[in-house]
Amino acid sequence: MPGHQTQKTIHVDGEWRAAVSGATREILDPADAGPFATVAEGDERDADLAVAAARRAFDAGAWPRTPVAERAALLRRVAGLLVRDREELALLESRDTGKTLEEGRVDVDCVADAFRYFADLVAGEGAGRVVDAGSPDVHSVVVHEPVGVCSLITPWNYPLLQASWKVAPALAAGNTFVLKPSEITPLTTVALVALLAEAGLPAGVANIVTGPGDPVGARLAEHPDVDLVSFTGGLASGTKVARAAAAGVKKVALELGGKNPNVVFADACATAEGFDTAVDQALNAAFMHSGQVCSAGSRLIVEEPVRERFVAELARRAGRIRLGRGTEKGVECGPLVSARQRERTEEYVASALAEGAVLRSGGGRPGPSGVRPATGYFYEPTVLDHCHRGMRVVREEVFGPVLTVETFRTEDEAVALANDTEYGLAGAVWTADAGRARRVAGRLRHGTVWINDFHPYLPQAEWGGFGRSGVGRELGPAGLAEYRETKHVYQNLAPGPVRWFAG
Repeated sequence: MPGHQTQKTIHVDGEWRAAVSGATREILDPADAGPFATVAEGDERDADLAVAAARRAFDAGAWPRTPVAERAALLRRVAGLLVRDREELALLESRDTGKTLEEGRVDVDCVADAFRYFADLVAGEGAGRVVDAGSPDVHSVVVHEPVGVCSLITPWNYPLLQASWKVAPALAAGNTFVLKPSEITPLTTVALVALLAEAGLPAGVANIVTGPGDPVGARLAEHPDVDLVSFTGGLASGTKVARAAAAGVKKVALELGGKNPNVVFADACATAEGFDTAVDQALNAAFMHSGQVCSAGSRLIVEEPVRERFVAELARRAGRIRLGRGTEKGVECGPLVSARQRERTEEYVASALAEGAVLRSGGGRPGPSGVRPATGYFYEPTVLDHCHRGMRVVREEVFGPVLTVETFRTEDEAVALANDTEYGLAGAVWTADAGRARRVAGRLRHGTVWINDFHPYLPQAEWGGFGRSGVGRELGPAGLAEYRETKHVYQNLAPGPVRWFAG
């Protein structure tokens, strides 16, 4: 990554440069609200230059025609560089997003895994799928080719991880791209592009423009020379991206978040160990990265007989979560990413209380103490009891450390509550009954369902949602397919006249 003093965080055609306008943006540390880096603030002109470079690299460059084995080898080199720079990247991710240093390390490890997975996936493929045409005189095969120029637009909560879920399959398939990270947390994405160059990726294949969604992201979505748009972010922004891309009939992949249920049956809590595990996992589901996770288990749906005991213990433990700068030893939860994100969280909690929710833990900004910071964008882990579907905080994605509690009495009621959302990204069911676990998992309308767990994902398994959680998939074979066009090549080995027309 270029030094911050150069302000050259835009990478076009193999060259680091400042914004055409010369504009810059200060990056704030969410733990103390102070600036700690400066980046270039691009606009439409920078986006146009980046797309032009990617278009040239695809149409006339070598990368789309590079043998699969060589593309896979480059992805593996990138994985090796990520391992080499693990501590530096984890620290940068922590400073940029506010998450703990350990979370940052996990993110870097997962990014390296994604590059290795897509390298192995493409390297293990054959030359195409032979289709039986019913004649020995016909050779028919279905092959896959890169889509072309891709606009990759990523969110602020997992900047490095989300970039890898797009960059690795895009490169594995032979595409070129322009990457636009969130203007709030761009630093590790810039560092990733630098590693791609170090690994030997040809100039023009990977380009990055730092700048705001409007105008940079908007231009990348509508640009006539872009063939695919992959966007991860909020529902409102995602619908704008889809609308802009529709005019050019581009391929579109959207991951737009979720309002994710965590369903706990009483039998999961029948033993002391089961109870402790379910409570612990409910905390992880809701408060990991201060709830700023698209798959956060922000809706606890717990069976009535254990509700009071479960919520009381959950609230007690939530009140003991140690807040602080993510790089400090012993800190369990960092700040929210920005002042605006904290304000949104406060607005949602206030609306919930006005609508009848009962505050069981948290509910405000922490005051100064031995374990609680006085500065930065911190908000206490908050548990809201006696919630119902009519509340905004239950329907809408908060993206903050807020857990709502709903209750049920029957399996059918649990499923109905869990599916009563316009989203459908992820959900979980906790039960000691294997048959019930399979039944409920089969009925949940969510793209990922965990049984007696929450949050793990595998690069081999597709990630994406139903409903307003988006369209398309990331990771897995389907994640690679998003970045490909399918072509049928039909060869007649014994051509002759058809005589359809008498002549």
